[in-house]
Parts: sequence; C-alpha cells; structure tokens
Amino acid sequence: MASAVQTVCGQAYGAKKYRALGIICQRALILHFAAAILLAFLYWYSGSLLRAIGQSESIAAVGQLYARGLLPQLVAFALYCPMQRFLQAQNIVNPMAYIAVAVLLFHVLISWLAVFVFGFGILGASLTLSFSWWVLVFLYGNEHNRTSSSWHYLLIIETGNWCSVNYWNWDFMIMLGLSNAASVRVGNELGAAHPRVARLSVIVVVATSLGISVVITVLVLVLRTPLSKLYTSSTDVIQMVVQLTPLLAISIFLNGVQPILSGVAIGSGWQGIVAYVNVGAYYFIGLPIGCVLGFKTSLGAAGIWWGLIIGVFVQTLALIVLTARTNWNKEASLVDKAVERLKHNADDEVLAITDI
Repeated sequence: MASAVQTVCGQAYGAKKYRALGIICQRALILHFAAAILLAFLYWYSGSLLRAIGQSESIAAVGQLYARGLLPQLVAFALYCPMQRFLQAQNIVNPMAYIAVAVLLFHVLISWLAVFVFGFGILGASLTLSFSWWVLVFLYGNEHNRTSSSWHYLLIIETGNWCSVNYWNWDFMIMLGLSNAASVRVGNELGAAHPRVARLSVIVVVATSLGISVVITVLVLVLRTPLSKLYTSSTDVIQMVVQLTPLLAISIFLNGVQPILSGVAIGSGWQGIVAYVNVGAYYFIGLPIGCVLGFKTSLGAAGIWWGLIIGVFVQTLALIVLTARTNWNKEASLVDKAVERLKHNADDEVLAITDI
C-alpha cells in the first residue's frame, strides 16, 4: 500500500499538483492504521501460530512474548510508511537520513540499557524497538507537517547462514536506497511529462547499481575468509561461510537489478503487474524449488537459498522484459490524465470541506 503512495505522490509532485499530496497521505495513514489493527491479532496470537507450524513450546512462548512487545511498533510502522513515501516523493531525503541515523544511535543505547543493564530480556528488546519506532514517527511527523503546509523474531538457525545473510542485507540496503531514488525520480519525471528523462533515469540507475554490485560481488568472493572471521573464530562456521559465499555473490549481483526495476515499477504505477510477478516468482517457483532442494536433498540451507535465487532470477527477468517493452511517451500521457483526475478530486474535497 505504501508503494502506491510513492507512485501517486511522486507523479503529483512532478506535475506540481501539491494540494493533492496531503490528501493522498491522509488517506494512506487511515488505511495503514486499519491494516495494522487487523495484523495485531496475528501478533497477539503468534504463539499458537508458531506451534501450528511445528515450533517447540519454548520457542513459541518466546516468539509470542517478543511479538506482543512489538504491537506498538506495528502501529508506528503503519504510520511511518506513508509519511516516508510522502517525503521521498518531494525529494526530502537529507532530513530523513539524519533522523534515521539519530534514532538508530538512540535505539542502540536504550536497547543496551534495557537488555544488559536492567535485565529486561526479550520483552525489553521488543519494547525498546517499539519505542524507537514511535520516536522515528514523531520526528517524521514534524517534518511532514513542515513540508505539507513482517515480524521481527530472534530465530537464529545457524551462525554461518546469519553471517552471510548479514552481508547480503548490507548490500540490499544500498540497493534499496537506489530503488527509492529511482522510484521518486521516475514518478516525478512522468508527472512532469518528461518521458525521455524518465527513461534516461532508468538507464543511469540500473548501470550504477550494476557497477556497485559487481564491485561488491568481487570483494565478497575474494575476501570470503577474512569477512567470516569478523564474526567468529570457529573453523566450522568459517568453513560454512566460505561454502555459502558463492550463493551470497549471486544474490548480491541479482540485487543490482531486481530492487532497482521494482522501484521503477512503483514510480510508474505498475504495482498490479508487479504483484502478479512477485507471487508467481516466489510462491509458485522459488518456494517450491527451495523446499524440495532444502528438505528432500542433502543441500539443506543451501537448497533453500537456491530456491530463493531462482525466484529472484525469474522476477528479475520478468521486470527486465516489462521495462524494456515500456513506451515511456504513453506512460507519461497516462500519468498526465491520472494526475488531472486527482487534481479535480482534491479540489472537490477542498470545496466540500469549505462548505461545511
């Protein structure tokens, strides 16, 4: 739902229809809040869900305790997403970055105090996370006012996998930033009726991300042993990381395309098509293959990872075909019509409020 906010707000901002931005964000806040209330039931009864999928009683109890501590975070996250997309659509990124870094440092401090100094344990960890998210929402809300005049469980399966996935997450954060930039830029340029600039933006951001991915992939392959030693001194874990590094390298390379093209799709308003692509690639291709390789062969965790890689590859291929076949002049024309309808709707709502 938040990606739709980024699409419409980005296009409206590019078309200079500023009045519509606030109305879009307000509607999204209401919808996200309602969705958070519904999801709260899953958090509250997460223990039963974990037991239903075969987890032990002890893990289910800990998971439920942690999930219930995250209930405030769920609501905060629901409010945060529309505000974040609202600000990004207007290219307000520097204040968001400063706020995020400040809240991160604050969260590290209070988490350390709650868990290690006061001994609040797992519940303390989840409650401090919830509190930090509300601080983030409050600070974003201030920035929002000035300009507008899925579950976190501590489930450690094996240290070697966690070490590799952690490096993958670092790379993914870089690509996520480029993805957001691509989404905002494409949405703005389509809204401003600049199809050639939108197309050029896609080429530039894909080339940039691919270049970064190639460099990181080479570094990971060359430094696989030193990188593993940053996390552990166990020879068994180091060997496991070395064995999993080629899969990590493939994932990093695919990250140079898939998140970027997803951002382009969001900026262009193709969420419906991309949703079908994601469901088909992950749930009908990647997940079944991963389950077979992971549980029916000797590959284990590597088999599950191979399934995910295949799913991402299929998704990436579909997005490449979709982007390559795009008529950007036609997209700009469609956006112009949509923005005009949005402007009329916003004007009608303002007049209705004024009459009241």
